[in-house]
Amino acid sequence: MTKLRLALINGGKSSERQVSLNSGEQVYQALDKNRYDIRRYDPLVDLEKLVRDAPELNVALIIMHGRGGEDGTIQGLMELLGVPYQGSGVLGSALAMNKEISNQRYRQAGLKTPKEMVFPRPNIPPLTEIEAQLGLPVVIKPVSEGSSIGVTIAHNREQLAAGLDTALATDNRVLVTEFIAGTEVTGGVLGNDHLQALPLVEIVPAKDYPFFTYEAKYLAGATTEICPARLSPELTAQAQQCALTAHRALACRGYSRTDMIVKDGDIYILETNTIPGMTATSLFPQAAAAMGLSFSALLDKLIELALENSE
Repeated sequence: MTKLRLALINGGKSSERQVSLNSGEQVYQALDKNRYDIRRYDPLVDLEKLVRDAPELNVALIIMHGRGGEDGTIQGLMELLGVPYQGSGVLGSALAMNKEISNQRYRQAGLKTPKEMVFPRPNIPPLTEIEAQLGLPVVIKPVSEGSSIGVTIAHNREQLAAGLDTALATDNRVLVTEFIAGTEVTGGVLGNDHLQALPLVEIVPAKDYPFFTYEAKYLAGATTEICPARLSPELTAQAQQCALTAHRALACRGYSRTDMIVKDGDIYILETNTIPGMTATSLFPQAAAAMGLSFSALLDKLIELALENSE
């Protein structure tokens, strides 16, 4: 059998570089070496080599997070080079990376999002105005970051001021939303034209973490993840439909994972990840495993979808 020449792209220069490197290594270990001739590239140092090798490549797995990897830029390069790749294209990647625009798209599609305010660095309103509109506590986020980088929860004005500074350290636009205390779940979607909603995963950060922080995401034992989520069959179906609607609203393809809060029967969309964490114990692979798809088989499926999309 002729092996597919596969580019495994991970690393980069975003604030999530180490996460990408860790994911890339686990993906490499899980890929079937009998099926794939794997060539590894870190865009931080291998960009020229990737461009040079492109005519020899059959497909790419982009295992990158954050800016320069999940925002449509590396996807645009692959389009220019004519190399098929897994996951969302330039548009879907860029939309999902921008929380301000993605929230607008969610609401246009009939989905609920927490009440919000968005403002650029020069136009931060008085703290009293933010409190009057959203109450306290609030969640403060950079508009275009991932892995909860720069995200804080403010319970008072002092924490609100500090949280704005933290968010503005990584972005020029800030999103502030009402805090909704509920059950956090995440819903995976798999497929191109024919979409499949994966089992929901419930996320329960340890008491030391106020929410699903960067540390709670990646520190062993910091979070309990329950699959399938402990929701009623009716709410489960509704949340899965929300994940499908979010996927379509952002023009995603291949796969995505949408984070949600469930409270009093209502489902609020938080964000959509177009390149979810890809270690064997990450949320999306956990959900795939719950429906009988091993980590290695999931990677095969993503590659199959990438090639299908290029036909």
